[in-house]
Amino acid sequence: MKKQAVGQSMDRVDGRLKVTGGARYFADHQPEGMLYAALVCSPISSGRITAIDATRALRAPGVADVVSHLNVPPIPGYKVENPNPKQGLKIFYDDRIYSNGQPVAIVVANTLERAVYAATLVKVTYAQEVHQTDMAGSIDKAFQNKNMKDYQRGEADAWKKAPVSLEAEYNIPIEVHNPMELAGIIAHWETPDKLTLYAKTQGVKSVQQSLKTLFQLPESQITVHSQFVGGAFGMALRIWPMEVATIIAARKIRKPIKLVLTRKDMFTLVGYRPAAKQRIGIGATADGKLTGITHEAIANTSPYEDFTEAIVNMSRMMYACPNVNTHYQLVSLNLSTPVWMRGPGEATGAFALESAIDELAHQLHMDPLQLRLINHADTDPEKNLPYSSKYLKEAYEMGAAKIGWQQRSQTPGKLEENGWLVGYGMSSGVFGAGRGRATASATLKADGSLVIRSAAADIGPGTATAMVQIAADATGIDVKKIKFLLGESEYPEAPRQGGSSTVSTVGSAVNDVCRNLQQKLGELATANIPAFKDLKVENIQHEDGQLVAGNTRLDYAAVLQQQQLPELMVTTTSQAGDERKQYAMYSFSVHFTKVHVHPATGVVRIKHIVSVADSGTVVNTKTARSQMIGGVVGGIGMALTEEALIDHRFGRYVNNNYADYHVPVNADTPPTDVLFINKKDPVINPMGAKGMGEIALIGFAAAVSNAVFNATGKRVRDLPITPDKLI
Repeated sequence: MKKQAVGQSMDRVDGRLKVTGGARYFADHQPEGMLYAALVCSPISSGRITAIDATRALRAPGVADVVSHLNVPPIPGYKVENPNPKQGLKIFYDDRIYSNGQPVAIVVANTLERAVYAATLVKVTYAQEVHQTDMAGSIDKAFQNKNMKDYQRGEADAWKKAPVSLEAEYNIPIEVHNPMELAGIIAHWETPDKLTLYAKTQGVKSVQQSLKTLFQLPESQITVHSQFVGGAFGMALRIWPMEVATIIAARKIRKPIKLVLTRKDMFTLVGYRPAAKQRIGIGATADGKLTGITHEAIANTSPYEDFTEAIVNMSRMMYACPNVNTHYQLVSLNLSTPVWMRGPGEATGAFALESAIDELAHQLHMDPLQLRLINHADTDPEKNLPYSSKYLKEAYEMGAAKIGWQQRSQTPGKLEENGWLVGYGMSSGVFGAGRGRATASATLKADGSLVIRSAAADIGPGTATAMVQIAADATGIDVKKIKFLLGESEYPEAPRQGGSSTVSTVGSAVNDVCRNLQQKLGELATANIPAFKDLKVENIQHEDGQLVAGNTRLDYAAVLQQQQLPELMVTTTSQAGDERKQYAMYSFSVHFTKVHVHPATGVVRIKHIVSVADSGTVVNTKTARSQMIGGVVGGIGMALTEEALIDHRFGRYVNNNYADYHVPVNADTPPTDVLFINKKDPVINPMGAKGMGEIALIGFAAAVSNAVFNATGKRVRDLPITPDKLI
């Protein structure tokens, strides 16, 4: 039998293309006659446009047009009766300004330089109105929408009656998506009713669906290409107004147009992790048994959309606690709409919950790991269901041993190394293990090669590589003979890459289509090949890319060759069954950190990280390790460096660049050990694999914060942890 492909450290199938420059990202495409776009954006944060004078811009060399609300062609999807004011920003729909940096015009020219220059020549005048970008000034206007239901199990605010309790507030600032690849799009109307896009997106099918509604076109008339994506973290989970603006301009001018955002525009046009103010009340008995948790959160949204995420959800189910209540509200600010950012909602909520658990452990004079073990939930306390699989206790044990947790001092500030204070911290993470609906086609060729297609995305985790491994195990065909093609809207349906569900969802479709391909090969063999004619299809064995009946073995390719078939194609749709009604399905993580804190300067250096993933079967240990380290790097930024700062006088970001918005670099990233439980989940999907992308980050910031407290005795509840907060 061939060695199993799933579980191996296989190199990325597209790795060579990427490192040699052969991979073509959206901006690398060059349709014939392509023009370039630059945006004119509002310098005010609230008000109206009173005039736009594009005369000088239109006279500038190479300029094809300046498109704004004054001359935009009709957009069919904008014409709706009783429009809901919270349905998103309709670009160029009217003269209203909702936030600083909102596009008010798009300039198109025959070179990028000419478009950028001409954009400076467009004169826009405004009637400015009072804006609000400081969440603290609008807390009294907080509200809930239909997606934000309060939760209560047992008694509300039961923590107040506990023998040992605490109440604390935890704050997270706005954090901005800053992948290496900038956002943008190339829009080309090949005919008045046929649109082709080269896009940076986490879901070609979702882009297709959004534009189908907006421009009222048949799905078949919209083609979206997105084979390679240079990082996204959630910012490419939807289509943005500036992309729609480019499509509108391309339709008006009748030529392909490319828009690539500037780094500054990335702060205002493609979403961000919203600022959040959280209050945790938590109580326990003297021996550490939790009696009550109250988790309240307020986060910001835009004036034209109510963006919600799962900030308080982890507190409902992470620990065995009889009394839990949560409350989540929004505040509308004159900012663009937030969007899901890696570890959406749960990463924000985990910082508060896991910090509070650590604070409670300190009050109890108890090891924070022991407190978590005492309150480990053996069944889901929110859903009252058994877990499909859960090895969190094992993850605690593995991580603690690797970091040297026994060296931790229960009393803060007691350990030193080379003049630096030493601290150890830990936290837990959890995220729902999802499985959606996906379709894949498998084409077996007469030369024995296998090509699988699905309209999935790959923003970096190695989607195609994992799918090749799954297909290799399902068919027995060598990985070198298998290709997985993705990122094209013409391919079979697949969901967006987000929510840690691609391997579970698309991988299941790949597994199932391979099984159906084997079924078809068996039918061909029993119908046409003498050695198999007396057999039932279900009695034929499949090994190493061969049909096996007793001592007879026949290569898949030989079946096609004997029937003079150039190829055999099968398409299969796969989706979850009723198992979600019977089990609670989650992936879990545990993060341990060792930090040094300089006692005079307050500088924090993370010296060692251990992250443990309980995420079912690990399909590719090499790419999975990279994915976990990527989450760690994001977590370092969340904990120590990242904070989008706004000058509230103008509602304008003041650190909207890589020099002033501090993302972690190699020097910030210490030795990191990644450990996997790697035990198959018996329920969720055929591979037994659960999501890993989100748990890589969820909880990590609290592990750093808790370690800093252990080193210094100072509790920082407002991220990021900067030296001024420790001196």
